[in-house]
Amino acid sequence: MRKLIQRALVAGLLAASGAVLAADALPVDLKRAEEIVGGRCFLCHGLNGESASAVFPRLAGQHAEYIAKQLSDFKSSKRASDTMKPQAEELTPTEMKSLGAFFQAKVVGPRPGRDQELLAVGKFVFNRGNQFSGLPACSTCHGAKGLGTPQLPRLAGQHPRYIEDQLKQFNKRERTNDNAIMHTIASKLSELETHAVAEYIATLD
Repeated sequence: MRKLIQRALVAGLLAASGAVLAADALPVDLKRAEEIVGGRCFLCHGLNGESASAVFPRLAGQHAEYIAKQLSDFKSSKRASDTMKPQAEELTPTEMKSLGAFFQAKVVGPRPGRDQELLAVGKFVFNRGNQFSGLPACSTCHGAKGLGTPQLPRLAGQHPRYIEDQLKQFNKRERTNDNAIMHTIASKLSELETHAVAEYIATLD
C-alpha cells in the first residue's frame, strides 16, 4: 500500500510540474501583493501570514507555488470554499504568484508543545507512520522537518486546529482538491493519531 501511495504521488508531482513551469514565466509584483494582503487577506491570515485565528492557516513561509495553486483552485472551485472563492475569483495568475512570493518570504516560527507524551505519539506517526494500519510516515512526502516542496505544503509551524480540520476533511472527502492521496492517508489515522500528529507538526521549525 505504501508503494502504491508513493507511485501515485510521483505521478501527481509530474503532472503538477508542467503547471509550475508555466507559472515560473509570470512576473512577481510584491507591491501589488502587499496591497491585496492589506485590503483583504490580513483579516484572516494576518499582515505577515501569521493568521488571526487557529481555524485559518498560517501562510508565512509557505511555498509560493503551493499558495498560487490553492488560490487558482479556489477560483475555479476545484477546491470548494464559500469563504475563499469570492476572495480569489478576481485575482489574476500574476497576482496569485505575487501573493505566494509575498507570504513565502515571511518568517514562521514553531508553536511550543505542552503535552510531551502526546507529542511523542505525533512524532512517531510523523516519522514512522503506523505499520499495523498501513499508514505511511508524513515525512515521506513532507520531509523530516515538515518543510514540504513547491508542490506539497509546508506543514512545520502550522496551527494544530487547522491541520486537524484538513485531515478530517480529506477523510470525509470534503476537501475537494489534492484528495486522491490524502484521503487514503487520512482515512487510516485514528482520532488520537490525528490530534497527536497535528500537535507535533506545530512544533516543527
